[in-house]
Amino acid sequence: MSKNKTTLKWVKMLAILAVILGLNTMMTQAAEHPEHPSQPEKQMEPKVSIETMSQAISNYITNDAKLKGGYFMFYDKKDNKPLLLTLDKVHKDRLAQVGDNLFFACTDFKEKSGKMYDLDFFMKADQMGKLKVSEVMIHKEDGQPRYTWYEDNGIWKRKQVK
Repeated sequence: MSKNKTTLKWVKMLAILAVILGLNTMMTQAAEHPEHPSQPEKQMEPKVSIETMSQAISNYITNDAKLKGGYFMFYDKKDNKPLLLTLDKVHKDRLAQVGDNLFFACTDFKEKSGKMYDLDFFMKADQMGKLKVSEVMIHKEDGQPRYTWYEDNGIWKRKQVK
């Protein structure tokens, strides 16, 4: 299968995953935060530590990059191009459980061209308690947000920035 077909297939799978997740309805009872959803006030199961979340997202990115020539590859649907990214930082202050079995991680990447990207990762714990990435989105490109978060009756929702 050609790289273009593989990339297109991957992008379609991500889009389907986003729809299935119904992310807008799963991020319930989160505390207020200007850029990202944050930890809900009530305790949810399973409880996962910040360090576990940080390690899970770092491992995911590192393993993915090893398979792809040293870069974390992500297809930018807005600009219709693949991005070759290297991890700059996992924001430990923005790691949170945002719903029942839904965890959030904010990361900074540098693109091969030099542009900076803020990617938001969502993870779910599998039956063994291991965190698996379920959705990845570009939140910011060179500091400019593509979407923002707002709370509506205790549910965090995304709003696209024009």
